Amino acid sequence: MDDRAKKPELSIIVPALNEAGTIGDLIRNLAAQKDVNFEVILSDGGSTDGTPDMFRKEAQNASFPARSIHMGRGRGRQMNGGAEVASGDFLLFLHADSLFEDPNALRKALDALGEAIQAVGHERVAGRFTLRFRRQDGTPSLFYYYHECKAGLDRGECIHGDQGFLLHRSFFSSVGPFEETIPILEDTRFAETVRGRGTWILCPSVIYTSARRFETEGCAERETLNAMVMTLSAIGRADFLDEMPRVYAVQNRAGRLRLYPFFYRIRELLKALPLRERMRFWYQCGCHAAANSWQITFFLDVWRNFSKGTPPGEGRFQLLRCFDRFLVNVPENRLIRISATSLVWLWFYTMLVCRYVRENTRRVGTRHCC
Repeated sequence: MDDRAKKPELSIIVPALNEAGTIGDLIRNLAAQKDVNFEVILSDGGSTDGTPDMFRKEAQNASFPARSIHMGRGRGRQMNGGAEVASGDFLLFLHADSLFEDPNALRKALDALGEAIQAVGHERVAGRFTLRFRRQDGTPSLFYYYHECKAGLDRGECIHGDQGFLLHRSFFSSVGPFEETIPILEDTRFAETVRGRGTWILCPSVIYTSARRFETEGCAERETLNAMVMTLSAIGRADFLDEMPRVYAVQNRAGRLRLYPFFYRIRELLKALPLRERMRFWYQCGCHAAANSWQITFFLDVWRNFSKGTPPGEGRFQLLRCFDRFLVNVPENRLIRISATSLVWLWFYTMLVCRYVRENTRRVGTRHCC
């Protein structure tokens, strides 16, 4: 029987927006996967660069069934739409710039997930892949090494969509769908919901994701913005979070990320709040920072392993284990939280001034050069 006519074991759902430059590589990469009967569903968010046409062109000669649907912008909406039309028993939500080096990656992942489901006796298990970055510069980088190590942890806010989300359809029905009312972080919210109702496993395969956003916008700039967004989400400030995509939309996507507009917008929103609510906002940010203080010890462990040339995720994490054993309750101490609140407040306004000076000086210099 033609593989296209078989009911797929796996449905791969790819949300995309203007990914004409990457979608062909993904289709060709998936075509190399062995021993898995799967379908690919492109859920387009309104691309203007011909992404659906490129997808259909690349997929027309593929050995697996492929189709595209149009869901409108919003990654959560796109992934939910793909899940609705999927016919496989297992679902894999995959970014358009993801690639697998191992032709048996999907088979290994499905087998590992099946074994985990059998071991626990229910289908409330989800898998994600070991993360590696595809970079233009192959020079060893502590920044990327840290994030590759962190993605292997089974801790809050460490699992994201660029690792791929693999789970049984029935489990998705119970923990899903992805949130459609938030403009960003739908993958992180979903990952935390899975953690609360089931179990995450790390599949025995590597997924490679493009580092293009870090390389274009700047590692420090992108990481700072990510930290701000994660904090706003964690403290439940949807009103602040909704503003971030609007500010980002006016950025020059081909150049370095300008952080000052984000700091400025948050300051303006804060100024409109009563003093008591502003104080509460900063205290919540401080509590979130304190709760993530484990990352200090983790970074020191990662730094030591990186210096030794240890592959990402391997090596010893003694300081983190010591933190979990002896200091895990320290972030709940009120004095620690107040101290963290002061540091976050000082950091914010220092960054606000520094970014204003740096980015406006750079823009003035650019105009003079022109």
